[in-house]
Amino acid sequence: MAWLILIVSGMLEAVWAAALSASKRFTRWRPTVLFAVSLALSMAGLAWAMRDLPTGTAYAVWVGIGATLTVLWGFATRQERPTLARILLLVLLVGSVIGLKAVS
Repeated sequence: MAWLILIVSGMLEAVWAAALSASKRFTRWRPTVLFAVSLALSMAGLAWAMRDLPTGTAYAVWVGIGATLTVLWGFATRQERPTLARILLLVLLVGSVIGLKAVS
């Protein structure tokens, strides 16, 4: 259960990062509310998962999932260019997250 909560929390990290950008310095209320709610839920889920998982592993997986999904969102919205180097580095990051899960 801790792993599932951690994965969802990592996904919520990407949501709050995208909402933070969309909030335009907290001047747009809907993205600002989405940012606050998803941030709180993401942190709460991380804290919950860390009750059963090692801190370093949980944090690395949480950040890895959030960072990967945030970059993919940037690709999808054309805010970032998907270069070969970026794609290979994302594959490496995802592989590292999977590796941490495999050895935990």
